[in-house]
Amino acid sequence: MTPQVMYLEIDDASDGQRVDNFLTKVLKGVPKAHIYRLIRSGEVRVNKKRVQADSRLAIGDLVRIPPVRVAQSQNDAQNVRVPAAEFPILFEDEFFLAIDKPAGVAVHGGSGVSFGVIEQLRQARPNERMLELVHRLDKETSGILLVAKKRSTLKQLQEQFKQRTIDKKYLALVKGVWPKNLKVIDLPLYKYLLDNGERRVKVVPIEHEGAQRSVSLVEVLATQGSSVEEESVSLLSVKIKTGRTHQIRVHLSHHRHPIAGDDKYGDFDWNKRLASQGLRRMYLHAYRLCFKHPEHATDMEIKSEIPTNLINWSLNYQI
Repeated sequence: MTPQVMYLEIDDASDGQRVDNFLTKVLKGVPKAHIYRLIRSGEVRVNKKRVQADSRLAIGDLVRIPPVRVAQSQNDAQNVRVPAAEFPILFEDEFFLAIDKPAGVAVHGGSGVSFGVIEQLRQARPNERMLELVHRLDKETSGILLVAKKRSTLKQLQEQFKQRTIDKKYLALVKGVWPKNLKVIDLPLYKYLLDNGERRVKVVPIEHEGAQRSVSLVEVLATQGSSVEEESVSLLSVKIKTGRTHQIRVHLSHHRHPIAGDDKYGDFDWNKRLASQGLRRMYLHAYRLCFKHPEHATDMEIKSEIPTNLINWSLNYQI
């Protein structure tokens, strides 16, 4: 197939990312030297303007990527067949739908994943003219995910994310007794890559190059055990004011209260004990989303019930 010009709109998962790093992620198989040539030549445009390799992207930016032939791995099957799949629907109208994403399913293909929720949904709904992710959730996180059916809807909802007027809340089960007076976490985060290319995030000083201000608001919903007991836990409701990659996971772990089952920033010995007791996923669930309807501006509140594989670990809390 002849390569075509691509236009990609930046969402919260790529907010703040450098142009060269974003293109490396999108154009898998294209040598970095070629990516830098495309940037220098001006063929890559952001909002119709030339950019530098170290320019930072923001939510809502429209990136033009010129036709590029991406080398395919010899192990890559001739166009991996994407199975059609529907997901539990929490809300749907002619403008967008809200699905209840299960844990363990990526929202889109890439980074070693052939396909995700959006590709499967498109296969299941071939008559839909457009289906686009409004935002992202980590593969290991379950809960509410918005998918736009119209370009105007996509832009309007992403603008609400950009302006931080969307109220997003997550349930998180963490190790230990969370101090009730620790209600605001305002710690800058920095994204980096491991030697194997896997993305990680860490807390850095605000003056660190590439640091992004990140704010999480924490409310204790329930606790079990005492601060002197090794296996004490707390169930938290976390509201994020900024949607940074792995924000909640890193913020909570930084305060020595890692999320149960977190295989990147968690307590690995504790995770093994939890797995032996039946918790075989990360306890992070996007359970509440409040925003303005993109068409008629009415107040929307969407909730996702606690998944069955987390019920026994929810300290009798009910949404």
